[in-house]
Amino acid sequence: MNMLRPRPPRRRRRGFGLTELLAVLAIAAIVLGVAMPAMHEWLLAYRLRLAAADFLGAVELTRGQAIALGQNVLLAPTGATLDWADGWTVFVDRNGDRRPDDGDDILMRHPPLAPSMPSIAFTMHFGSQQGPPYLAYNSMGRGCSHSSSLAPRFGTLTLLQGRQVRRIKINMLGRARLCDPGRDAAACAGVDP
Repeated sequence: MNMLRPRPPRRRRRGFGLTELLAVLAIAAIVLGVAMPAMHEWLLAYRLRLAAADFLGAVELTRGQAIALGQNVLLAPTGATLDWADGWTVFVDRNGDRRPDDGDDILMRHPPLAPSMPSIAFTMHFGSQQGPPYLAYNSMGRGCSHSSSLAPRFGTLTLLQGRQVRRIKINMLGRARLCDPGRDAAACAGVDP
């Protein structure tokens, strides 16, 4: 005996309508519009922290190599513009011109900072600041003048990008530290342009 079973009623599957899709897209656009400026500020702050950490590493390398080699080692901007944002070089200055060139022993070269975002400005406030910007360390690991390893040289290098600031403070003994004036206030005092 063949009994026909009644079929259950078909359920209609329902998708998203055009109205729901447009509402979701509008909400996503609003959220993205609110999040983009915050993301941009975060990227700028991250880029500045990264550049400051790279520069601090170069300062520490300069000091360490001066001690290891037993002679003056310099850190100077690489480009012809004498702007730290164009890159920097750690080297033994054989001809005494404070510039990395032929005949100098190049120990490290950092490429220019990425120009895709607003540039990072570097300012230096050091004792005996004359001529092109540079940092020099003597064989005892102390900051010195390029012409005299006995002339002490210490101060602050400031990195600025928009409202973001980082400082590298180098003391009389040549030790460097990175600080954020927004967070460290009095311990990170310095002069901004």
